[in-house]
Amino acid sequence: MLGMLAGCGQGGGGFAPNGADLSPMARGMDFYLYDTEGAPRPLRSFRGKALVLFFGFTHCPDVCPTTLARAAQVKRKLGADAAQVQFAFATLDPQRDKPNVLRTYVKAFDPDFIGLTGSEGDIRVAAGNLKVSYAKVPMGPTYTIDHSTRSFLFDREGQLRVGLAHEQSVDSVVHDIRQVLALK
Repeated sequence: MLGMLAGCGQGGGGFAPNGADLSPMARGMDFYLYDTEGAPRPLRSFRGKALVLFFGFTHCPDVCPTTLARAAQVKRKLGADAAQVQFAFATLDPQRDKPNVLRTYVKAFDPDFIGLTGSEGDIRVAAGNLKVSYAKVPMGPTYTIDHSTRSFLFDREGQLRVGLAHEQSVDSVVHDIRQVLALK
C-alpha cells in the first residue's frame, strides 16, 4: 500500500520521502488554532515555510518529549535550511496546557518552536482533518491521553505532504524535509 501511495500525485518529479506520502489527502485542508500569545494561526498563516506539526500534550511521559527532542536535532542538522521550516506542537489537552504552560514546554526544546492551542472543538477539528486519534484515559484522580504518534510535514504552500513516523531517524526526517523544500 505504501508503495502505491508513494507514486500518487507527484508526476514522477523525484519526490521520494522516507515517511508516508500524504499528498493525495492534502487538497483544501486547513485548521484554525492559536499560538501561545493568542494570535490566530490557521494553516495558511505558515505559508512561505514548510511546517512540521505534531499533536500531543505537555504531561506526556514519552512520545511527546522524544518527538520534540528529535525535532530539535532535525532543526540543528538542517543548518541554514532550518530558516525555511517552522516546527509546531499542537496540544490535545487544552484543559491543562494553558498558553504559558505550552509556551514554556515547547521553548525548552527550541526557542523557535511554537505551541498551538484552541478550544476542544477547534483541536478536535484540526486533529480530525489529519486523522490524529486521541482519547482521554482516566488514571486515578487525573488522566492521560492516548494519541497517535505521527508528525505532519506541510510544504510552503500549506499542502500536506508527508507523515513522519515516530520511529524515523533524524537523518530520515531531514531527508523528507529537504524533499519538501525542493518542491516547486
